[in-house]
Amino acid sequence: MPQAHSYSKPTSVYWTCKALTEGQTISQLTQIQNVKGWRLPAVIHRLKAEYHWPICTEYRQPDGVAFYSLSPDVDRATLRFPKSAEALGHGEDCA
Repeated sequence: MPQAHSYSKPTSVYWTCKALTEGQTISQLTQIQNVKGWRLPAVIHRLKAEYHWPICTEYRQPDGVAFYSLSPDVDRATLRFPKSAEALGHGEDCA
């Protein structure tokens, strides 16, 4: 089944998973700068709801921008990955 236009691009999902597993703290602005993606909150929601990733959200003032990071105590070997980022779960870097 083709990917619906309302879903995030596979490159955005891959980039988000890679950045988080590398210990980065990311925001919508960093996603725009890196992969021109506009759906970071949707990707984060999916990772938390479907894949049970322990993602921390911090709202920074004065604009209340959300910054996301992976919980520091997570065992990265136990994470499940979306299809477009499965290679990361096997230690591969496709980007």
